[in-house]
Amino acid sequence: MRFEIIGKNITVTEGMKESLEKKLSFLNKYLLIDEDTIARVVCKVYPNVKKVEITIPTKVGQLRAEVEHVDFYAAVDLAIDKLEDQIRKQKTRLSRKHKDKLAIAFIEEESEEVNLNDTLVKTKSIEPETMDVEEAIMRMEMLGHSFFIYNDSETDEIAVVYKRNDGQFGLIETTRSN
Repeated sequence: MRFEIIGKNITVTEGMKESLEKKLSFLNKYLLIDEDTIARVVCKVYPNVKKVEITIPTKVGQLRAEVEHVDFYAAVDLAIDKLEDQIRKQKTRLSRKHKDKLAIAFIEEESEEVNLNDTLVKTKSIEPETMDVEEAIMRMEMLGHSFFIYNDSETDEIAVVYKRNDGQFGLIETTRSN
């Protein structure tokens, strides 16, 4: 793993860099992170606290921790604890929920009344990555989202996995009409 350490309102010393790199290098033992991964650390100083923001893009989503503390090194330790918790939580979810192949769920239609006064407040464009349904669920859970759009590796079509109200998962598959 490589490191990008940035200081805002603070000069990041060599000792701070070494401490951050040493403490973050333990993440290399996890399969989610490879040697090309760039861990971005932003250190900020405010009048009463120091803030440490760590963002690590992984194969299944982003790990992110943001901690404020009066002591810089304590903030780093707390941020690393948060990252470890995120990884542990994700690995536990995967081992518990995805032992068997996920069966394709049927979509329940619910009629909702459309309010014509609702306005669109945000538009977002994505380029769906190719993956299987299990990886899509894993990424959705890592991000903490209720749905995830991807390109299904088996059908080569756009698909959406989503978390249902009963805690199970659903899959919406698309087809192209000729």
